[in-house]
Amino acid sequence: MAMQDDKIWFDSISMEFPGVLALDDVSFGVKKGSVHIMMGENGAGKSTLMKVLNGTNIPSKGKFYVDGKEMKFSSSTDAQKHGIAMIYQELSYIPDMTVERYLMLCREPKKGCFIDWKGVSKRAKEILEEEKLDYDPKLTLRQLSISDIQLLEITKCIRSSNVDVLIMDEPTSALTSTEVERLFEKIEMLKKRGITILYISHKMDEIFRIADYITVMRDGKHIRTAPAGEFTNDLLVELMVGREISEVYPKKETPIGDKVLEVEGLTSEYSRLHEVSFYVRAGEILGLGGLMGAGRSETVRAIFGIDKFEKGTIKIDGKPVKIRKVSDAIQNGIALATEDRRRLGLVLCRNLRENISLSSLKKVSRFTFLNLKKEKKLTEQYFQKMKIRAFGLEAEAMTLSGGNQQKAVLSKCLMTDAKVLILDEPTRGIDVGAKHEIYKLMVELAGNGIAIIMISSELPEFIGMCDRAYVMHNGSIVGEVDKEHMTQEEIVRMAAGGGQNGNF
Repeated sequence: MAMQDDKIWFDSISMEFPGVLALDDVSFGVKKGSVHIMMGENGAGKSTLMKVLNGTNIPSKGKFYVDGKEMKFSSSTDAQKHGIAMIYQELSYIPDMTVERYLMLCREPKKGCFIDWKGVSKRAKEILEEEKLDYDPKLTLRQLSISDIQLLEITKCIRSSNVDVLIMDEPTSALTSTEVERLFEKIEMLKKRGITILYISHKMDEIFRIADYITVMRDGKHIRTAPAGEFTNDLLVELMVGREISEVYPKKETPIGDKVLEVEGLTSEYSRLHEVSFYVRAGEILGLGGLMGAGRSETVRAIFGIDKFEKGTIKIDGKPVKIRKVSDAIQNGIALATEDRRRLGLVLCRNLRENISLSSLKKVSRFTFLNLKKEKKLTEQYFQKMKIRAFGLEAEAMTLSGGNQQKAVLSKCLMTDAKVLILDEPTRGIDVGAKHEIYKLMVELAGNGIAIIMISSELPEFIGMCDRAYVMHNGSIVGEVDKEHMTQEEIVRMAAGGGQNGNF
């Protein structure tokens, strides 16, 4: 039974989905007013358990208690009435809604049977002042950054129904370092108010800064809950994956070949790119570094035919090619795994077979007819090669964990017989075990002669994986760094506009 100072107590919670035991007899407590970190690989059961607490999931077995009282929520609205709110990794908002209307959504003051819009403006302004948030109430959410919207979502949650338990699922997955600092300041303020925070994260560097307690889950089971000071990075990794990961970044020993892709003078007014020139060779992992907004994603989008460019030459194996649309890029052996796999990389409501073959339909078709037998045979090969964990090729993409969704995106790319594989934030939002599998796969693909371009905002990952790197600032390449001289300090200096050191 719950300890006296536990805000929440999970008692033997189990949860079954068709063919899957998502939670298996989970029991542990969460202290009042603490920041409690939930850790584990994708599919470990963290989010499933949090959705039990916020009323989205109904457990198959077990109970949970809040302030010593057994609770049974039938919906997230029911949970909010009892002071529990959840902020999801993928924020849901209406881009053209104003800040004031967003803050007061579903709790607008009324005049008779009509909404009191003056009252909405007045109350929203008061909330912004009380929370020390300097936003124009008339701005639309479209005009704000993701971190701004996240802070407003937190404010909306805690002010809407006297929330005293706030669940945050991967809140920093799309934030810059500056935006992360703002979020951490907000978390500290909430903690001082006595609000209990349950925080799901995969980022080792951030959890020890804010954690009071850490719970590790694996395969739907509770592994350990203890004060943060009792854990180390290595111990957390071992508890999460059930084994030691001796080398975070696998050694790459294959030789680098000739130039495969050359970009010369790429310029785009639309994407604010100016005279971008670089090359990548067969078997090479090339990094494209820089701060958010520097032009990294815009560059690869232009190369892949998503965005137009006014000037510049693209060469494959030394020969100029014309890329005006995505199909041109695919035909010339270029594949792109986008940073937003859920929105741009996959059709979530379709199965794995359809997703993997989506960019290679000519390969599995005759005339205008799809050869289902051939499609199944080819996609099965990539399913096995990538070691995708799912209940077969007919499983819907939305049912997979983040790491397995990423493997599905990579399978789709590789089925096009790509010579150049562009990976934009390939490990964003996936756990340490899945990251290691992606790293090993990258090294294996490079060993097979594929030229890889990698964009990553995590500098240790960037340095650990790349053979060579270009750094961008304000839409231009400002420097090139080889493996021997690649340091965090040098990359940050160039990314901030410091130019290239004469040593390189």
